[in-house]
Amino acid sequence: MDQSEFPDQFVDVLTPNIRQVMAIEDITSGDERQGFAVRFRGRLLLESQDVFQRLDPLFYDQGLTLLLREEAGQQLIIGLQGTIQPQASNPWINLGLFMLTLLSMLFAGAQYGLEGPIENSLSGITGALLGNLDNGILFAASLLSILTAHEFGHYFAARFHKTAVTLPYFLPFPSLFGTLGAFIRLKEPPRDRRALLDIGLAGPLAGLVVAFPVLLIGIALSDVGRLPLNPQAALGTVLEGNSIIYLGAKFLIKGELLPMPLQYEDLPPLLYWIRYFFVGVPMPYGGRDILLHPMAWAGWAGLLVTSLNLIPAGQLDGGHTIYVLIGRAASRIWPIIVLILVLLGFVWPGWYIWAAMIFMMGRTYATPRDDITPLDSRRRMLAILGLVVFILVFTPIPLRTF
Repeated sequence: MDQSEFPDQFVDVLTPNIRQVMAIEDITSGDERQGFAVRFRGRLLLESQDVFQRLDPLFYDQGLTLLLREEAGQQLIIGLQGTIQPQASNPWINLGLFMLTLLSMLFAGAQYGLEGPIENSLSGITGALLGNLDNGILFAASLLSILTAHEFGHYFAARFHKTAVTLPYFLPFPSLFGTLGAFIRLKEPPRDRRALLDIGLAGPLAGLVVAFPVLLIGIALSDVGRLPLNPQAALGTVLEGNSIIYLGAKFLIKGELLPMPLQYEDLPPLLYWIRYFFVGVPMPYGGRDILLHPMAWAGWAGLLVTSLNLIPAGQLDGGHTIYVLIGRAASRIWPIIVLILVLLGFVWPGWYIWAAMIFMMGRTYATPRDDITPLDSRRRMLAILGLVVFILVFTPIPLRTF
């Protein structure tokens, strides 16, 4: 049979069934150039989720993938050539990356709190790290628990919605935290916006449920001490940045906003903290600050990972959240996000990398197969909560080096 005959066959078989759920105004037989096999345009007679449930098996039997879309005030029922066949994954890859990430985190955590002179040789460095391995274990266990909760939040939400998904891929990296994070890959698009929100937001919320108590325990185990008095004495010192939640957690446990400066430079405290929060100046030489315990450092890193994932753009968890709320209008937010990150790059250069990434990839949002069914009221409130959480955990200046 010639390929050009397929669309007519689809129209003949599908039209009687679609007339039961749609007042059809137009039928278009597609081809490879148009990207679809058949398209019905009109007005749905039933709720969109009921339409999808009734038609999906029928389209599958015809070797088509069903999509529901809305365009110019009309609803579209689209059949794409072929069906989605999720490929099997290799769990040994996931396990191998997890073990490498564990070792990388142990190495990063063992470097934390090293004191005294270290012999500049392989045996000397190895001995120093092994002697500080308890810090490495606390840090790795804390941060890995946060990342694992985050990724399995995605995983179990996807399985709940019967969406094929991989196990988490952890990314080892010999950096400050020993990792670049982790990710899962959906093997097929979610069914509708409700599923997309559940899958996208389950990760950050699950990670936060673990990160916050880890952070509170870590802060309780941390001491408060004096910062160096001048730039020369502070050379090489690294200060972690503040989010609203992190500032609040320090105040809750230690009873003061940290880092506490020696003086507020004749500014009202509120104005001082707004300036310091967004631009990180002036450096609070000689002030009081928390000396992070490894668990506190891991909890802070967990908040940072959560905030980065919740940036409302592209394929990030925050991108899913903003898309399910406002649909295609989310693409109008993309340039604003890029601009804000470029401006923040003046105070922390790392934002330039994120601005470049979102500039290149942030305009493409994940789209469910049923893009008509709106969020229910409970999920709409959940999506708004996700945006509020992003504001609370966002850290304008993640790290400052003296």
